[in-house]
Amino acid sequence: MNNPFLLRPSSKDYLWGGNRLNTEFAKNIDSSPLAETWECSTHPDGPSFVASGVFEGMSLIDVLKEHPEFLGTHPETKGELPILIKFIDAKNDLSVQVHPDDEYAKSVEGQPRGKTEMWYVLDAKEDASLIYGLKQTTEKQVIRKAIEEGTLGRYLQKVPVKKDDMFYIEAGTIHAIGAGTLIAEIQESSNLTYRMYDYDRQDKHGNKRELHIDKALDVANLQGMSEPRQPIRVFKYNQGIARELLTRCKYFEVYQMVVNTERKQKVSYASDELSFRVLLCINGCGSVTYMDEDSGKQETLLIYKGDCLFIPALSSRINIHGQIKFLEVRG
Repeated sequence: MNNPFLLRPSSKDYLWGGNRLNTEFAKNIDSSPLAETWECSTHPDGPSFVASGVFEGMSLIDVLKEHPEFLGTHPETKGELPILIKFIDAKNDLSVQVHPDDEYAKSVEGQPRGKTEMWYVLDAKEDASLIYGLKQTTEKQVIRKAIEEGTLGRYLQKVPVKKDDMFYIEAGTIHAIGAGTLIAEIQESSNLTYRMYDYDRQDKHGNKRELHIDKALDVANLQGMSEPRQPIRVFKYNQGIARELLTRCKYFEVYQMVVNTERKQKVSYASDELSFRVLLCINGCGSVTYMDEDSGKQETLLIYKGDCLFIPALSSRINIHGQIKFLEVRG
């Protein structure tokens, strides 16, 4: 039963989104804009669904309720999927926002998790940038007045971004994804977002989106932050596969995994008992084969750019073939 299966995402049509997830990632979702797809999620605001195998058509929530062993023995899982994985297409700037940590989420919102996240930049226009923290330490009342007067931008640190960059956004960090950026996001399983500023934009009904200034200032880190620098990243090579660590924190581990096989060559892969794995295909295509012990037959899943594969803990051994770039996520 611990066989891999493909996932189908929920989607979001936020006003800042574009259409690249349909045109370049073949999501085939009837939404314009298509701002986000929640690829691996058990969050009630956007669950994902199984798209292959014996659980096809079921929500990932229901599958993991029936089979909690799929999550593994890692204490952070606590009987539920601890992470959420998204694609984000920012045609326009996202709001300036901040997320609470676990303690604030529990004590104020009655939610089990705050939101620490990481971004992997899949593509970015030439002059793309993002907001990461404040330029210098600033008093709370100064930031509040700047929000009211529309001058918050003078305090925010803008950072240029390019394809293949990686950013770790700890809870409490003021941030915003900039226009022209395509991102894969791995985060805690939470949808707690406090908007500080939204450029006075209006939604399709002519209403300005809600701001959460008091809560944002409660949780925001108002210390000056140095500009984030890209870490030295080192690939480790084996036959047909290369892997590099992107992020490791208490909530998740993320690797870039590049498979490049020829002819009949295949890469063998399996999860251990500690944690599930998620393979998010960010480029290329190929196939995954495994032996179904119930039927005694070999099964094959075709993998394309944009697909998301869930691999239960202590999984069946699978073989990967093709030219594929994955983000490999472990809980």
